[in-house]
Amino acid sequence: MSDLDLQVPNAFDPFAEANADNSGAGTKDYVHIRIQQRNGRKSLTTVQGLKKEFSYNKILKDLKKEFCCNGTVVQDPELGQVIQLQGDQRKNVSTFLVQVGIVKKEHIKIHGF
Repeated sequence: MSDLDLQVPNAFDPFAEANADNSGAGTKDYVHIRIQQRNGRKSLTTVQGLKKEFSYNKILKDLKKEFCCNGTVVQDPELGQVIQLQGDQRKNVSTFLVQVGIVKKEHIKIHGF
């Protein structure tokens, strides 16, 4: 049995190259806007990667008022502070962040569907 050279198939990680890209120093430049499916037609929009000097609560307050939705700021151990909004607000949030001047359009990455 020891003479046989068994090859165990490696698990395919679809995010391996994304994680390799994010290991560099330039990863903090991007603001990631994602959508997470909840149950049924319900969904959450998450915003991560904003600079630390911004007040997340003030940004959240303006987003909630602008888009008539509820939201919260969540502290994640890996990602830091993440803004969560109810519903699919990806395009709305990206245009809002550009218009207010928080981030440039080329530094926003929209993920999902």
